[in-house]
Amino acid sequence: MSGSGTGAEAGAQTARSHALAVLRVRSRALAVALLPAAVAVILLVGGSTGHLPGGGWDLARRLLTPVAVLVLLVAAGVALVVARARPAMSPTVPIAEGAAPDLYRMVRDLADRLDVPAPSAIALTPDCDSWLEDRTHPAHGPPPAEEHGDIAGAGRSARVRSAAAPVLVIGSPFLWWMRVGELRAVLAPVVAGTGPSAHPDIAAARRFVRGLDAAVAVTSAPRRGPVVRGVLVGVGRVTRLLLRGCRGHAAEMERGVAAAAAERAQAVDYGLRIVAQEQVGLAYAGWDRLLTRVALPAWRMGRWPSRLNAGVVAALTELSRRDRLAEGFASRLGERPACDLLEEPGTVDEAASLLAARLFHGGPAETGPDWSPVHWGDYPEEVVDRKWRTDAARLHRVLDALHVPPTPGEPPTSDAPTLSRVLAHLATPPPHGELHAPAPSTDPARPAASGLLTAPASPADRGSSPEPAPPTDPAPPTDRAPSREPGSPAEPIPPTPSARPVEPTPPTPSARPTDPAPSSTPAPDDEDLAATTPRSAALAARLSAELAREGTAALAPSVSGVDADGAPDPLPLRDDQALPLFPLQPPRTGRELLADHITAMVCCAAMDTAGATPGLDWLDGPTLLLGGARATDPSPQILTLIEDGDPAALRLWLARQGIRPEKPVRLV
Repeated sequence: MSGSGTGAEAGAQTARSHALAVLRVRSRALAVALLPAAVAVILLVGGSTGHLPGGGWDLARRLLTPVAVLVLLVAAGVALVVARARPAMSPTVPIAEGAAPDLYRMVRDLADRLDVPAPSAIALTPDCDSWLEDRTHPAHGPPPAEEHGDIAGAGRSARVRSAAAPVLVIGSPFLWWMRVGELRAVLAPVVAGTGPSAHPDIAAARRFVRGLDAAVAVTSAPRRGPVVRGVLVGVGRVTRLLLRGCRGHAAEMERGVAAAAAERAQAVDYGLRIVAQEQVGLAYAGWDRLLTRVALPAWRMGRWPSRLNAGVVAALTELSRRDRLAEGFASRLGERPACDLLEEPGTVDEAASLLAARLFHGGPAETGPDWSPVHWGDYPEEVVDRKWRTDAARLHRVLDALHVPPTPGEPPTSDAPTLSRVLAHLATPPPHGELHAPAPSTDPARPAASGLLTAPASPADRGSSPEPAPPTDPAPPTDRAPSREPGSPAEPIPPTPSARPVEPTPPTPSARPTDPAPSSTPAPDDEDLAATTPRSAALAARLSAELAREGTAALAPSVSGVDADGAPDPLPLRDDQALPLFPLQPPRTGRELLADHITAMVCCAAMDTAGATPGLDWLDGPTLLLGGARATDPSPQILTLIEDGDPAALRLWLARQGIRPEKPVRLV
């Protein structure tokens, strides 16, 4: 115990020393700003009293006084921008004390055991992480009692204390997967961070750094007038210079705070916390898999799963049945889950699921005709079936634009959507003179090829598309799933390193992506199309252009902050400039898009000619069920068709499954 106390004191002392170094940077900046004014005052007073007579002193007064006034004006402008800039605040779901009295009681008891101040409020984030967040800036507003509650005490004095205490942000997957004891053990180092955070020097240093960071974001904001933009350029240079000067000390201060919190938490549930950290890694892997394989296809269809956190439990339970590394984890389900600490876990799960769709996909803030919730029981019919038929319909629209007949030798018609039409088109060598259609260019100086289904070449169109961009959030890498939808064995997921157990710095606007929307079109130089046949490459390019046009029309309201019905966004994210903030996957290449659409056509043919049904696999997402069992994955055969133009392997797979490619399929 004494060793732990000594380590905590050492960490806190280190944090305080670096906090003082940060404050010294602020003091030096203030001294530099006041020095010319101080010298000018001395010269003016000396001249008025006759102590500094002569022409040289008069010239110095005339030159230095305007310089001092200019420096003071610049310093006042920088101070005004820093003071008025709103620091970043993570989008969360607030939890009132009345909605989770047991959870608040557990956190309060934990703070008492650690001998630290209790957090002012609790909020949930749709991610596998937990941290303390300072929301005391006036722009954030005080936490209303009816909205956030207060766990530091009761009465007026407690509300005053809550204004200075940070908010405890908990990852929502932890509440559903972890047991109560495990959650308490994981939160112990986080709650312990309120002790060092309450020190005046550390709090002042953090406010200074957050103000500088927010000022940098303000000066970098677009859509400013030329005069204001010119002023903000100078302010931005000064704030960046100050931020560089205190960056190293600020980082060391946060490390000291984290070390002090970790040492203080050693005395609380230490043995249980070791076991709980394994659950953190497992929850992280399951949550990432659920978002990329299950939730993302639904989001692309305009539906958002309303019970994502409950889906994590199902996904990890399924993993425990498949992966020997996860054996024994399902036996914990007999203990009390942490979500029982909530009065209405279903309502909280729905709110967190909607926020997850908004953060990771860029969906609207409220439900509507084109953005409605879907329950897990309806997922196969309302998401999987609709997704496959929508992709198949898009594929045949592109074939119609290419004037591809249903079978060779017949006139073009769109009344026979069959799989044979696709196979015959990709397997038939192009006639002499048929050119390879390039992928649509995203460069404004390079117009798209003639005849492609391209959208108008406006800046909004070029910057919007329905697929996510490369992830910027520190999440584990995920396998791409487009070509694995019908069914493929799930590979084991090893537990990932645990989430941050101590208080990190919340994400800042300057570190967030600035692209207005993710992109689903392949890169202009899509090298993977070089390994395909000319007809496959041309079809992939046209599919990419069609998806870009649909994505532009679908994302235009969300990018502008206006709902589809023309009403303003009722719940704007306060610290974002574009959605999604944390895209899940990189853009799909043209070959992947073509493989996805052919896979969808195969699944539609299986459902309409072989009695197959759509299904949901908690780890792999949409699956095809034949006779109640998952069908084998046709991805290798489809890639052979795309790359070599050889349909023999795919036709053999269809024959073995009893699928008739010549029969028409039903499209949306």
